Amino acid sequence: MLIMGVDYHPSFQQVAFLNQDTGEYGELHLNHSDGGAQQFYRELKQTGANVRVGMEATGYSRWFERLLVELGFELWIGDPAEIKAKRIKKQKTDRNDARLLLRLMREDNFPRVWVPSPENRDLRQLLWHRHRLVQMRTRIMNQL
Repeated sequence: MLIMGVDYHPSFQQVAFLNQDTGEYGELHLNHSDGGAQQFYRELKQTGANVRVGMEATGYSRWFERLLVELGFELWIGDPAEIKAKRIKKQKTDRNDARLLLRLMREDNFPRVWVPSPENRDLRQLLWHRHRLVQMRTRIMNQL
């Protein structure tokens, strides 16, 4: 299995990975604007490897989460506050963050949070939209 710790930013991501079968370790810097990240994960899917990706919860990663689900990779999203508490060195860099996420996953100490599935998120969005429409209708009826 290939385990990856991803420090995600809106324009790039820093990746630390470990192949448990071969012991291979490496680090990557992937840009989003040139399609490097998407290409990397699609090529990884073609190798047929089992992949587990761990990252901190963030609001800007929906496209990335959908890509991983589409490719059939396992995605673990962690609680940023608990991850910060587990940081040994206070020196914070993107490389250190990716290494920390990888270490926590390797040690089975990753503080996972529950994340709804993409289908559930879509359903919630539709319900929220319907709720807003009902509120608008109620306001108009009250004005009349």
